[in-house]
Amino acid sequence: MSPETVQLIDGIEVTLNAGGMNTINIVLAFVMYGVALGIKPGTFVQVFTKPRSLFLGMACQLVLLPAFTFLLTLVFGSSITWTMALGMILVASCPGGNISNFMTSLSKGNVELSVSLTAVSTSLAILMTPFNFWLYGNLYLHTANIAGEVPTLVIPLWDVFKTIFILLGIPLTLGILTARYLPKVANALKKPLQYLSILFFLAMVVLSFTGNLEAFMKCIKYIFLVVLVHNFLALSIGFGVGSLFKVPRKDRRTLTIETGIQNSGLGLVLLLGTPLFANFPPHGGTLVITAWWGVWHIISGLTVSSIFNLHHRRTNE
Repeated sequence: MSPETVQLIDGIEVTLNAGGMNTINIVLAFVMYGVALGIKPGTFVQVFTKPRSLFLGMACQLVLLPAFTFLLTLVFGSSITWTMALGMILVASCPGGNISNFMTSLSKGNVELSVSLTAVSTSLAILMTPFNFWLYGNLYLHTANIAGEVPTLVIPLWDVFKTIFILLGIPLTLGILTARYLPKVANALKKPLQYLSILFFLAMVVLSFTGNLEAFMKCIKYIFLVVLVHNFLALSIGFGVGSLFKVPRKDRRTLTIETGIQNSGLGLVLLLGTPLFANFPPHGGTLVITAWWGVWHIISGLTVSSIFNLHHRRTNE
C-alpha cells in the first residue's frame, strides 16, 4: 500500500453521535421484545443442561475468531495498514452483537442459545476483549516489525450493564411474559414486529452509510474487501465448527450468526469514548474498519439469515 493511501486512510475521522447510539439502542430493545415473543423459557434449561453448543459458541467467539483474525492480518500483509490490522483484531475481540438475536430468529435458529451466547460473551467482554486485543495486537506488531505497543483497553462497566440488563434482560422478560400471559397479543404482534425489525435494520444500513458518507467514500475501495473477507471468515468459523461437531441444524445456524455478528459498536465506544489511542496516533484505519464492520455485518447478517430461512422453508429443517 502506497504512503499516500496510508495517509488517506489514517487521516480519516469518524464521529460517534451519542444521541444516535442511544436511539439505536432503544430500537434494539424494542426489536429484542419482538424476538422474545417466540421464546420458550423451557429451552433455556436445555441450553444450560446440555451446554455443548454453548461451549462451542464461546470457543468460536472468544478463541478461534481472534486467533484466525490475527492469521488473516498476516495473510493480507502489506495490502493493509497496521492500523487497519488492529481494527480487525479489535472487532474480533468484541463480544457478539445485539442484532444477532434478531438475525437468529429470522434464520430459524436456536434463539435461546443465541440470547445465552450474547449474554455470556458480553459478560466476559470485561476480561476477554482487553486480553485478546492486547495479545494479538502485540503479536501482530511484533510479527510485522512495527514499533509501538498496543494500549490497554478498559471496558466501560455501564456499557456491559446496559447491554445485558437494559437491551437484553428487560425486553426479553417482557416478551416472555407477554407470550405466557397474553398469547393472543403475542401471536398478533410477532409477524408485524418481524417485518418492522427488517425495515429498521435496512434503515440502519442506509443511515450509517449516509452519516459517514464522506469518510467512507475516501477509502471504501480499500476497506470493503478487507471487511468482506474478515466477516466471511467469522461466519465460516461458526458454520464450520457447528458442522464439524455435528450440532443440530438450528444450533449450527446460531453459531454461524453469533460468530459473524460482532459488537463493533462497543469497539467504537472504546476508540472514541475513551482516550485509548491518545498516545498511539494515527488510528484512522482502526476506526474505519470498526465503523464499516458495523454497517457490513447488518447486510451480511440479513443475507445469511434469509438464506437459512429459505432453506428452512424448503426442507422444514
